Amino acid sequence: MAYTGYECLDIHVDRGVATVTIDHPPINLFDLTLQEMDRVGRELEADADVRVAVFQSANPDFFIAHADVALIRTLPVTVPPKATRLGLFHAMVDRFRTMPKATIGKVEGRARGGGSEFLLSLDMRFGALGRAILAQPEVALGIIPGGSGTQRLPRLVGRGRALEIVLGCEDFPAELAERYGYLNRALPAAELGPFVERLARRIASFPAEAIALAKASVAAAELPTVEGLLEEAHYFNQSLATRPAQERMQRFLALGGQTREVELDLGGLVEKLRD
Repeated sequence: MAYTGYECLDIHVDRGVATVTIDHPPINLFDLTLQEMDRVGRELEADADVRVAVFQSANPDFFIAHADVALIRTLPVTVPPKATRLGLFHAMVDRFRTMPKATIGKVEGRARGGGSEFLLSLDMRFGALGRAILAQPEVALGIIPGGSGTQRLPRLVGRGRALEIVLGCEDFPAELAERYGYLNRALPAAELGPFVERLARRIASFPAEAIALAKASVAAAELPTVEGLLEEAHYFNQSLATRPAQERMQRFLALGGQTREVELDLGGLVEKLRD
């Protein structure tokens, strides 16, 4: 797929990994970027050559600053009836959560408000120590995080810490964000890029069907336990029926899987199973 015609995003695909670079000076505001992020989400979801999408910024100080407050101020102030389906922003960010690809945020600057909510919708988030900052400052402006922050943060960090983030409106540097679960890991800036690249390429080397089904099964963890277990069993049966699963299990055994010597370094065998 040719990713052309973008003003704020640069997309490069190599060996199953799509790297999406946000480049919207001066602070990567979520304005025009919103439409482009919605578009790239749809295109990535439909691209059979992509197994992993990594999001990063060309700006060392800002990943995504936040949503455009001037744009928010143009929204109607009369309270409409409760919606029965997701609006544009919610649908856009949720696509990255549900698409059958792994989605990763590589954060080297500030991600506040809608920028934080975008990151929260991704499968994984990694930040640079001394550089990455996350926050939800909306309550200080008299509004609330309305782009999924109040729903995703409690699932990641727990109710108490989510309320500390949302009501306190303070910046969370990478080290503290990692401790809270806001980030998966915080790494030295020089190590962040190589780590994310290695992880992305490792995941992209695995069968696309298994990646998609594993992600769907993990999403089912939000269901009541028994329902989630039934979903997991269903996804397992689907994965077992794929050709890559049968071929890789056969290769696993042929290369010495389940022998003591090989199992002592199973990671080495996993490397040999990669595409």
